[in-house]
Amino acid sequence: MPQSFTIARLAAAAGVHVETIRYYQRRKIFPRPARAAGSVRRYTSEDVERLRFIKRAQSIGFTLAEIETLLTLRARRSCRATRELAATKLHDVDVRINELQQLRGELADLVASCDANAEDTTCPVIERLTVPAQRAM
Repeated sequence: MPQSFTIARLAAAAGVHVETIRYYQRRKIFPRPARAAGSVRRYTSEDVERLRFIKRAQSIGFTLAEIETLLTLRARRSCRATRELAATKLHDVDVRINELQQLRGELADLVASCDANAEDTTCPVIERLTVPAQRAM
């Protein structure tokens, strides 16, 4: 006999909160099973796997909109389209890493300016945050 879960047991099995499941259902990326007359909704082990798939995809940076596409591609078994989505995500991560490295350099410079600051009346970090950003032309 196939295993069936209430929403609470489904959440526990997948390692998510009940409200997460309800949110996914509202977003239409997770199905809401029919309710038997006078009964609670019952979920299957396939539902557990789908939730785990969603959470794994989120953990590597995919948005819920992208996960919706991945779920469609999963059903169609389309590796080429899935690869394109993953390659786009990889590019986005590379861009973000570059931005974070630049931000790190700027923060390191600010910390060094504070370390070199002999007077306690002015702070290079506060001064930098007070001056309007230069516009690129």
